Amino acid sequence: MIYDIRQTTTYHYASSVAYARHVLRLTPIDRLGQRVHAAALDIEPAPIERREGHDFFGNRMTWIELDQPHDTLSVRVAARVAIKRDVAPEATPPWEVIREAAFASTDLSPNSPAHYLFPSRQVSLDPEIRAYAADSFSAGRPVLDAAVDLMRRIKADFVYEIGATTASTTPPMSFALRRGVCQDFAHIMISGMRGLGLPAAYVSGYLRTAQSAGEEQLEGAGAMHAWVLVGCGEDVGWRGLDPTNGIFAGDDHVVLAIGRDYADVAPIDGVIFASGGQRLEVSVSVTPAE
Repeated sequence: MIYDIRQTTTYHYASSVAYARHVLRLTPIDRLGQRVHAAALDIEPAPIERREGHDFFGNRMTWIELDQPHDTLSVRVAARVAIKRDVAPEATPPWEVIREAAFASTDLSPNSPAHYLFPSRQVSLDPEIRAYAADSFSAGRPVLDAAVDLMRRIKADFVYEIGATTASTTPPMSFALRRGVCQDFAHIMISGMRGLGLPAAYVSGYLRTAQSAGEEQLEGAGAMHAWVLVGCGEDVGWRGLDPTNGIFAGDDHVVLAIGRDYADVAPIDGVIFASGGQRLEVSVSVTPAE
């Protein structure tokens, strides 16, 4: 599939912002099963300084500085991306073998499982979530088979409800609520798997917004989305699972950034000099290219 992606992110400030510095993670890059044909990032007001680069995990970063007073900040993304992923279930080693290999690994490269085994800024290792996940990981069960079972249980047991949580809601909080959005479900799944000693990474990206006739739109389409990468060993690699929809991350999923949790991949971070609150508007369109 080839998609045309359009995203507009606008901050409305209660009072004028005198100065701001931001880091943006809104530009897709080439990855396994994904090729970027073109991408552009337009920012208003125009920054006095702008530079591009990559973080440790290979995500595209844009650093900007604004020194003129502004009441709004608008960031527009336009990209064309080709996606082709094989998502058929496949044979994987028992989860205990994956756990042992992950903790024995001396690889510290960005793709190493070592970075995705331990607590991170927004994912704690909660005993209740670990016990919930353990029901899927019976002795000797293949790791991907068990992870798919956990994903489907989260889909069945939790309610997708916009507004029930915020970006700062912790996994134990959303787990207790049994409701939330894609970020919450991804964090819960990651917490449960890491609690069992298994590598799990956080993915931010997009879902296809235009479905064929008769197809239901996926939960989370029309906004930024999140899912999980499960480490399945050196021979198989990483596989994407979407607990919000209970499906493999396939041709309907466009990867934007990968990290340990949402804090690593937040689309816009930064500091502003202002008083009062702010209001955020986000619109996303991911449509097949004509």
